Amino acid sequence: MTVQTLQDLLAEGVEGRGVLVRSDLNVPLDDNGQITDPGRIIASVPTIQALVEAGAKVVVMAHLGRPKGEPDAKFSLAPVAAKLAELLGRNVQLAGDVVGYDALSRSEGLTDGDVLLLENVRFDARETSKDDAERAKLAAAYVELVGDDGAFVSDGFGVVHRKQASVYDVAQVLPHYAGTLVAAEVEVLQKLTQDPARPYAVVLGGSKVSDKLAVIEALAPKVDTLVIGGGMCFTFLAAQGLSVGTSLLQEEMIDTCKSLLERFGDVLHLPVDIVAADKFAPDADAETVASTEIPDGWMGLDIGPESVSRFAALLTEAQTVFWNGPMGVFEFEKFAAGTRGVAEAIVTATGKGAFTVVGGGDSAAAVRTLGLPDDGFSHISTGGGASLEYLEGKELPGISVLEG
Repeated sequence: MTVQTLQDLLAEGVEGRGVLVRSDLNVPLDDNGQITDPGRIIASVPTIQALVEAGAKVVVMAHLGRPKGEPDAKFSLAPVAAKLAELLGRNVQLAGDVVGYDALSRSEGLTDGDVLLLENVRFDARETSKDDAERAKLAAAYVELVGDDGAFVSDGFGVVHRKQASVYDVAQVLPHYAGTLVAAEVEVLQKLTQDPARPYAVVLGGSKVSDKLAVIEALAPKVDTLVIGGGMCFTFLAAQGLSVGTSLLQEEMIDTCKSLLERFGDVLHLPVDIVAADKFAPDADAETVASTEIPDGWMGLDIGPESVSRFAALLTEAQTVFWNGPMGVFEFEKFAAGTRGVAEAIVTATGKGAFTVVGGGDSAAAVRTLGLPDDGFSHISTGGGASLEYLEGKELPGISVLEG
């Protein structure tokens, strides 16, 4: 990636300057508004900390959830501000709005090393507008918060595939730099696409084939092994003419899966056994059955032990592994063994010298939920969607604007 980085900005000097930072702080909250996985906040700290220590006046932009373009208390960044302050070891102000009176007055009062977090940028409908002019107006308001000598640091990899005001349009106005996180993420993805070490294995899970179709199409001709698990495996099994009971199924994708199996049958690997349950619940009755024998009225909620064994044999011998998507409903302990087994195989591959990447999202959450070691993987991404689109060969607006 040929762009200026945070190190370039620090070398130029930021003491006394306002710096806008687009971070990805979109963390999960429980019903009480408590953060259940602070991984993305933790990942955002190094860039903010470096700017603080260099004397910048830091204004952080971020979103949480999917509010509908207006303030919504359940999507407030208040718990995020508290956690960020704890990790930075300093006060983090939270503006009461995005670019309104409170944000502007607080930004004007910042002193060197201060941190201001704007309220959820998606409380302003212009942030995600398809109208270039609307987004440009919001970008201009963001810039006003840091002044004419300000700078922009893009450090939210989880949103660089979005053409949004705080990601794309601000970079067209201010001098722009890739933050530590974004630069590292792109470097990792380039290693996955530019002459990766072989054998090269990809593990894809999750619920819907339609969500992963483009990446399957893009990667199947390029990899040695493509493991399919999670809810989407049942559409592939149905494409083989098998009954899948009440398992998750995209009937409209069956013909597409047939085509994929015909074209890439030597690369695609499906589960040979399934942990089936009588209902979707942590206390459901469950039994392990062959993929050909899922009972009527039962649903598959995990891959079985024989599938784990077969997948592990492939993964532990790979030199490059990319994993995106759990193998089952890992949030329920009874259906977590498949995800745990595959993840442990990837950890083994890492220990044998393989370059292994966890592609963000639910996979990264599974690593933490199941107590797997972070250092068991070469890299754990903070942006599953961005990673997939990059591997599909799509242009990421938030990266292309940094290169421009």
